[in-house]
Amino acid sequence: MQFGIFSVSDITTDPTTGKTPTEAQRIKDIVTIAKHAEQVGLDVFALGEHHNEPFFSSSPTTTLAYIAAQTRTLQLSTATTLITTNDPVKIAEDFAMLQHLADGRVDLMLGRGNTGPVYPWFGKDIRAGIPLAIENYGLLHKLWHEHVVDWEGKFRTPLQSFTSTPRPLDDVPPFVWHGSIRSPQIAEQAAYYGDGFFANHIFWPASHTQRMVGLYRERFEHYGHGSADQAIVGLGGQVFMRKNSQDAVNEFRPYFDNAPVYGHGPSLEDFSRETPLTVGSPQQVIDRTLSFRDYVGDYQRQLFLMDHAGQPLKTVLEQLDLLGEQVVPVLRKEFAGLKPAHVPDAPTHAARLAAKLAENDKKDEVQA
Repeated sequence: MQFGIFSVSDITTDPTTGKTPTEAQRIKDIVTIAKHAEQVGLDVFALGEHHNEPFFSSSPTTTLAYIAAQTRTLQLSTATTLITTNDPVKIAEDFAMLQHLADGRVDLMLGRGNTGPVYPWFGKDIRAGIPLAIENYGLLHKLWHEHVVDWEGKFRTPLQSFTSTPRPLDDVPPFVWHGSIRSPQIAEQAAYYGDGFFANHIFWPASHTQRMVGLYRERFEHYGHGSADQAIVGLGGQVFMRKNSQDAVNEFRPYFDNAPVYGHGPSLEDFSRETPLTVGSPQQVIDRTLSFRDYVGDYQRQLFLMDHAGQPLKTVLEQLDLLGEQVVPVLRKEFAGLKPAHVPDAPTHAARLAAKLAENDKKDEVQA
């Protein structure tokens, strides 16, 4: 199972000091955070895409390429790449390029985003969000799996005898996660292609996540990709830790109360009870995270949100130390002991390439 962190790239005033980082400082800090995630033994760093303030990450592949050059083992991903407003041709080219530069340590999460105005900024209609997601990914999938593409759709100019370059590394495209909070059509899309499904899991109660993942698993099996429990699932999460749980609550409360997304809304206690947000000791985070398996089954990737709401870099790095040293080693052991042998591990480039070569050898044997 893979463990890591994701960032939404917000630039938020620290409510305890009144200081707001500059764009330059926040961008440099995110590189430091990603490198530290690798140093403490995490597997994945994922970065969101936004085109509006107070966020900085308008070009995640640029940032991820810079991080790739300074890391060795860290899997790089997005959270999310906007499949609705980006040109699928550009996504195909950008991520194939990043894949080569990072020696395969790349996958991506596709989503529709949570900012309505982004659609007209890129010449799209938000009312076509789901059809755009379906058509654009159909083209992206085709571009990565076919060398020469002839294509025509509703939302983009046709392509004739087109080849996206560079081609995916080893002819194995980056693994795709389809991220969704509330749209069953996206769970259906992920299942249809046999891709991964990532449930953000930071705003909604467990019952909602259970239904979404359950639908995806059911349809994954329907389309013949394997049994329902072999579907590839990822979850988001939110944590804040200190050795003493009450210290964690006291320190995190002003950040929660003033956060751009949920600030000035439910209390920290209510939000922690109704969603997977866990504020407390490392053991409380371990216990809460292990409980996710009770309602989504065995899953392959767990990402935590840790750098948001104005928390200073020093605090985020301390959180990563706790996560890497006290939480993740226990979670690895516990989840590994519970996972049946037939449930797949998290997809990596090396594993997918090996599977492809084995399948080719099998075909050669049949033809011989």
